[in-house]
Amino acid sequence: MSTDLPTADSIALAYVRDGAGDDDGYRVLIDRLWPRGVSKAKAAVDEWCKAVAPSDGLRKAFHHDGLSWEDFEERYRAELKEGERHEAMLALRERARSGRVTLVYGTKGGDERSQAPVLRAVMLGR
Repeated sequence: MSTDLPTADSIALAYVRDGAGDDDGYRVLIDRLWPRGVSKAKAAVDEWCKAVAPSDGLRKAFHHDGLSWEDFEERYRAELKEGERHEAMLALRERARSGRVTLVYGTKGGDERSQAPVLRAVMLGR
């Protein structure tokens, strides 16, 4: 794999219930669990990459146990540096180098409550 990073324009974020956009490119669901009440047709994803999702323990700590956003982000960034998560992130990064990738998430509350902006930042080398 190349060490070149994708451009910021090559990685977009989208809420799964909003459906696909004309310029989404390759759509990847990045949640560990399939979003409730969303059909595969509505999600319109090309791939469901559970491997880049935060661990179950981290997800639960953030959404149910009151883990702060700062602690969530720090721990998720650490998870993305190891094992299968790291390999999956690198594969998505490589795909984004050659075309637009949209990271699709199902978290209620928008980008600020989702792992999507953290994953995007890591993919961009930030």
